[in-house]
Amino acid sequence: MDAVIVATDDLRIAEAVTAFGGDARLTRASHRSGTDRVAEVARGLDSDLVVNVQGDEPLVEPGMIEEALAPFAADPSLPMSTLRRPIDGPADAASPHVVKVVVDRQGFALYFSRATIPCLRASRAPIPDPQAPLYKHIGLYVYRRDFLLTLADLPPTPLERAEALEQLRALEHGYRIMTVETAYDSIGVDTPEDLERVRRLMTAGART
Repeated sequence: MDAVIVATDDLRIAEAVTAFGGDARLTRASHRSGTDRVAEVARGLDSDLVVNVQGDEPLVEPGMIEEALAPFAADPSLPMSTLRRPIDGPADAASPHVVKVVVDRQGFALYFSRATIPCLRASRAPIPDPQAPLYKHIGLYVYRRDFLLTLADLPPTPLERAEALEQLRALEHGYRIMTVETAYDSIGVDTPEDLERVRRLMTAGART
């Protein structure tokens, strides 16, 4: 049976969720990341897969969740998946608030960074080779529940702390993350400008 649960350490959020009939779970305030917070709730769930839709990704569409879930049906050993989409503008490529990912030929993540990866050498044109595109990471994750609990029990890693990117903990401990290319886009809310941009988009959508 599917369930939607809001995991939060803020009583105001929990009260807002329960006010509209949602299911909210208060968690410890000491968690290092959203992954750790979700894992606290997942320990009490009877499920095979756990989808982590982060609160700073308000424009996630249901179709994005379906895309991230799809690889698990084909690979029973897959521990974790997430989404990526091509970057088509220099502002996003340069912004440290837009996380980038590079992948291998099967789509598994090689590295995530706030820096521009792959690096475009000064001698090259500003548009990357189509065989080595720039990908934006969209912060939606699907985990096998058992793996999520294992991941949350692992110590934070140097690259995770340096980049402030929780998914690097999995890579640094030798686990694979499948990335699914999506045509959907999402805006992570990391700055006041991001918040205003999302508000405008959501207001415009409500009027259509």
